[in-house]
Amino acid sequence: MSLARWMQKAWYQGHPLMRSLAPLASLYQWVVVRRRQRFLSGQSPCYRAPVPVLVVGNITLGGTGKTPLILWLIEHLRARGLRVGVVSRGYGAKPPSLPWLVQAGQAAQVCGDEPLLIVERTGVPLMIDPQRPRAVAALLAQEPLDIVLSDDGLQHYALGRDLELVLMDERGLGNGRCLPAGPLREPAERLQKVDAVLCNGATEDTLEGFALQLVAQDLVQLTTGQRFALEHFPAGQTLHAVAGIGNPARFFATIRQLRWHPIEHPFPDHARYRPQDFNFQSAHPVLMTEKDAVKCQSFAQPDWYYIRVQAQPSPAFVQWLNQRLDTLIVQSSTPS
Repeated sequence: MSLARWMQKAWYQGHPLMRSLAPLASLYQWVVVRRRQRFLSGQSPCYRAPVPVLVVGNITLGGTGKTPLILWLIEHLRARGLRVGVVSRGYGAKPPSLPWLVQAGQAAQVCGDEPLLIVERTGVPLMIDPQRPRAVAALLAQEPLDIVLSDDGLQHYALGRDLELVLMDERGLGNGRCLPAGPLREPAERLQKVDAVLCNGATEDTLEGFALQLVAQDLVQLTTGQRFALEHFPAGQTLHAVAGIGNPARFFATIRQLRWHPIEHPFPDHARYRPQDFNFQSAHPVLMTEKDAVKCQSFAQPDWYYIRVQAQPSPAFVQWLNQRLDTLIVQSSTPS
């Protein structure tokens, strides 16, 4: 088991060693709280874009479903007639220069797996740069936009924002401690300051947040791009399940819910795959996430597929979001 996997298990399932890291967690918490206060008080500079900025993030380390929500937001905003763009850090990306405009067909090593997935699925203008304000400014200089989405970046306070959406999943806040003793990037009290919390996997809205479901839509063959109904694989089908995401267990659970039998192959988040990583002992079809698929196109085999999923937030969230968007768009179009 990798150190990252061991830490995840310790944070969420408990381990006495985490108590010994409490002093470091207290120091980390003091630093991040003080840093946020400096931006809120105006002591540190904050870039305000001329259009609304909506941040989708989390306060825990690891995947909670941000990318599917970003994809849903792009579709929803476009349906309202808004021109939308996206900025991302581009984790692990090595572009020739920064900021970098991501285009379909680029290598994931150049632009990052999640940005590439978003662009290839939607064609949205997307700029990567660890400096989020610079990414937004560069994107607006190239594209006439009405709103910008920040994929992650909740803790990047140099970028001003008009709405903060936070994703949580079935794991909750783990042991409730900040890094390195727990999975929290910020103390739990930060949730009281965001605009909305969405609970990935919840079926009903609660006081903790709006419900969000990730629903499997169909299968996509990597070599051809052809879509197949989920019934393409019969119940009981054995599959090599590959997941290099923040929470592979969620993907494996989805496969079991579809009544297939996964042989689990968890990889580190943002893993860079090589053909030899797929030299499995038994001959079964390979099923992976869409995030993994964008990195395997060049050496994919005919029996490799990914599951295309779609985020489905609750009707109450959609109503809430539309009301907030109406206010934001009016404010941004009113001369100051």
